[in-house]
Amino acid sequence: MPDDLSCQPVKEACALFKNVNIFDGKNEALQKGMCVLVKGNKIAKIAASIDASDAAAHVIDGQGRTLMPGLVAMHEHLMLQMSHSEALSNDTCYFAYVATETVKIYLMNGFTSICDAAGNSYSLNKAIQKGCIVGPRIFPSGPLILQTAGHGDQRVGANPSCFCDLSSHDNLYKMGDMIVADGVPEVLKAARENLRLGSTQIKIAVGGGTGTQSDPLEVIEYTADEIRAAVNVAEDFQTYVMAHVHNPRGIRWAIDCGVKSIEHGNLVDEPTLQLMKEKGVWLSPQVSVYTFIPHGYTEDQAAKHRQAYAGLDNVFKTAKKIGFENIVFGSDIITDMAMVRRAPKELTHRAKWFTPAEVLKQATYNGGELLQLSK
Repeated sequence: MPDDLSCQPVKEACALFKNVNIFDGKNEALQKGMCVLVKGNKIAKIAASIDASDAAAHVIDGQGRTLMPGLVAMHEHLMLQMSHSEALSNDTCYFAYVATETVKIYLMNGFTSICDAAGNSYSLNKAIQKGCIVGPRIFPSGPLILQTAGHGDQRVGANPSCFCDLSSHDNLYKMGDMIVADGVPEVLKAARENLRLGSTQIKIAVGGGTGTQSDPLEVIEYTADEIRAAVNVAEDFQTYVMAHVHNPRGIRWAIDCGVKSIEHGNLVDEPTLQLMKEKGVWLSPQVSVYTFIPHGYTEDQAAKHRQAYAGLDNVFKTAKKIGFENIVFGSDIITDMAMVRRAPKELTHRAKWFTPAEVLKQATYNGGELLQLSK
């Protein structure tokens, strides 16, 4: 029996792809008849010819097929692929086992980098890095930071005894997938704690959402001082803040406070999108999650979900009209493992508004550019 039974990283593999056409993630024109040498998880060389004997690599003949970068998903929820009832009634071990299968599915579907947009995926990330399980690179946001009665506040009913009582929250709070922080001191502490645990960026909720019941899409959440507190902490750690928000007033509120990425933005108007273009702010929209009603949604939540889906046509048509290209890729799929397996359908969903090359740029190069802002 070996002395060391700890997980070990997979040995660095070396592969040489020959006779491939390359989509580099940025340019529509393909580089044809090329060779690509991959060592471990990095591209070591691209050339018209590479000697396989010198590379000591496993040779793969692409036979004229197209080779492209791995997909970059900038808004996923790796810990939350289960029904609401399952989330309420299971422990951390169950969450971990489900997440292990989730990340494997993403990787086998071509996703090599994922921004986890809310969830306690720190240990999952460590297990992948150590080679214990198979999965993509994870950029954890950690618990979503939200205000009382904001997006993510899952409490129901009108019992005054729940006031300021975090024990009344569900499993997602108890297991570190969400955190309620009211006022500047609490926001500062929550952001700092997330970064201490390993977050590569911070996510806050600045507007309403479909996943909870107390927050219409049109509301603004958090004061300017609270948002700036999170932004200041992130910038001190040389990273950025991403903000969940749908409505244009909330988007402007977030931008004015220094937020660099707007998550969703389904109700954005042209002047606000123009402001985002001028400021170099990123838009992280999703289509897939709005093509179905997640398990357990009430009729009120379903109505908000349909409202968000209806807004997407205007978002993408306006982006094309004004030449706004700071758009990244993601699916935001929650509660449904079957839908995770269909996450690549986001590519075809976007083809309604964008050319294939534009969609692939969003799903590769653009995501990589935004990840450069992460610590």
